[in-house]
Amino acid sequence: MPAKSWHSLPEYQALRALMQGGTTTAAAQQLGLSQSAISRSISSLEARTGHMLFEREAGRLRPTQEAVRLNRRLDPLFAALDRIDGPTIPVQETLRIIAPPTYAHRFLVTHITSFLTTNPHFYVSLEVNTSDEVIRGILDDRFDLGVTGVELSRDGVKLLPYRISNAVCVMASDHPLANKAEIHPQDLNNQPFIALTYRHARRTQLDKILSQSRSAPRIVAEVSTSFAAVDLAKEGLGLAVVNPFPVYHYRSDDLVFRPFASQIEYRSYFATSAQRPLPRVARAFIRHLRLHTPADPFSRKG
Repeated sequence: MPAKSWHSLPEYQALRALMQGGTTTAAAQQLGLSQSAISRSISSLEARTGHMLFEREAGRLRPTQEAVRLNRRLDPLFAALDRIDGPTIPVQETLRIIAPPTYAHRFLVTHITSFLTTNPHFYVSLEVNTSDEVIRGILDDRFDLGVTGVELSRDGVKLLPYRISNAVCVMASDHPLANKAEIHPQDLNNQPFIALTYRHARRTQLDKILSQSRSAPRIVAEVSTSFAAVDLAKEGLGLAVVNPFPVYHYRSDDLVFRPFASQIEYRSYFATSAQRPLPRVARAFIRHLRLHTPADPFSRKG
């Protein structure tokens, strides 16, 4: 009968602290221990599991796949310990979050406000940037959580499904097409059109659909965000084909949204690190968003 492998909570704590901090100095500060104590715990854990858990890279300790897998298995344990042995005096935890303008302005700001109102012991640092920077920020450990509508596959980043939506046409209420229940590609022929720039993958997809339908909208402006496209549509400049989530939530009273008959589908994601434990405050905010995102006619849960 093989000898029983006893579990060691200090070793597991050292593993998670080192994965979060990236150096023995940061891990030691987090746990209130010496650097040598951290190193001893990791060495003991490696010997007990029979796997190398960290590799040194550019002055930091990079977790191996074995460390990532072990850490994931430990998530339920530490979640249970948080519930059993939470601090009697709440400690202010900071959520570092990054999102593109379309998600950040109004939508996330509203939910951050309600989140902090019900969780005053948390603190949020929000940065507004491009979807590419969302992924880079997670990889570089500058942020705990990102929200993005771009499916960028990168080692070290996990994308958690959030919402799924289909393309819509958005226009002012007095637009000639506003009375149609659904907009077809051929309906856009010679219509003043606000296009997204070519850095958006959906622009190329839309151009192909329009070309196949022999439909040629009259492009009057190009913009880099759906946020800008719907604002120009509100001013009566033309119509646009956009992802309705989350712009529908704060523009439904100002504009007309109509389904666009196409196969264009959008997915929104939470971006998190695949190598570091997700902080408690990030998990709480994801739960808050999932619970409090209102229903709309054009999107559904991912």
